Amino acid sequence: MAARIPAEERLTNLVVALMATEIGLTKQQILDNVSGYRQRANAGTRSDALEKMFERDKEELRSLGVPIETIGDASDPNDLREARYRIPQAEYDLPSDIEFTPAELAVLRLAGSVWSAESASGDAQAGVRKIRALGIDGDEPIIGFAPRITAQDPAFATLQAAIEKSRVVAFDYLKPGEDAPRRRTIRPLALVDYEARWHVFGIDVSVDEDRTFLLGRIVGDVVTTSTTFDASLRDGAGERALTGLARVAAENSALLEITPGTEAALRLGRRARPAAQGILVPFVDLHILADELASYGPEVRVVEPASLRDEVIARLRAVVDAHDEGDAR
Repeated sequence: MAARIPAEERLTNLVVALMATEIGLTKQQILDNVSGYRQRANAGTRSDALEKMFERDKEELRSLGVPIETIGDASDPNDLREARYRIPQAEYDLPSDIEFTPAELAVLRLAGSVWSAESASGDAQAGVRKIRALGIDGDEPIIGFAPRITAQDPAFATLQAAIEKSRVVAFDYLKPGEDAPRRRTIRPLALVDYEARWHVFGIDVSVDEDRTFLLGRIVGDVVTTSTTFDASLRDGAGERALTGLARVAAENSALLEITPGTEAALRLGRRARPAAQGILVPFVDLHILADELASYGPEVRVVEPASLRDEVIARLRAVVDAHDEGDAR
């Protein structure tokens, strides 16, 4: 059965693919490589049905104002059998004289943090590189976005509003290994998505230093105070937060042995680098990584660090104990 790629995702993939090429893509290259068409082709969908789908998608994008250009044969412009399609960036870019307010830029930065390298699959990154090198391989998909917008944390909306209004907030924060949460008061500057988890970056009022907090560890409600702070502190805060998280990840890595062809191999392999004994996966938080690795069960074995291995084993034992208790009832 063909993979169920939503129509809106297929259209997004098509736009990005057509913007990534200067010379344009033929219809066959699009059908063979762009995620959304490729899965249907691999599942045996007839070529004429795929061509009709592409034509409908092309017209829908044009109706939305997307300038898709058709490039025919120079000697016979009416011959469209080998026509190429592209989106001229000059016609799709924002006008050079457009300006945004600081609040609008903050919202754009927040949206942009979602479409980070983590949300673009390896297929997408490899495909765009191929297009730019003008060497498209039919076995490699051109684009395949898999954005993860995980804004389900209860604290998200309150923190976002506080950032927009430059208001100090307070919340209880429970770190792993601690018995009770501690009260934290911060000037919230940015919300960033890193490794599919939301973090709030701000200035800890008690020490007057930058701190990053995982939203999933906030206990209870976030309280927005009447105290305000200089809105200019938000400038570049998202970039500083992501740079700091990336720096921590670069300083910490786990050596793992992965069973090939498994979900663990697919997900962990996207952010790992090869090692003599397996793969090295950078991480920001040992406990978060332990949660993820435990979910893969026997597909992963932690070689080092020992502290991570112990945490994964503890989680797996807890699952076994919970099942034993359920069977005993």
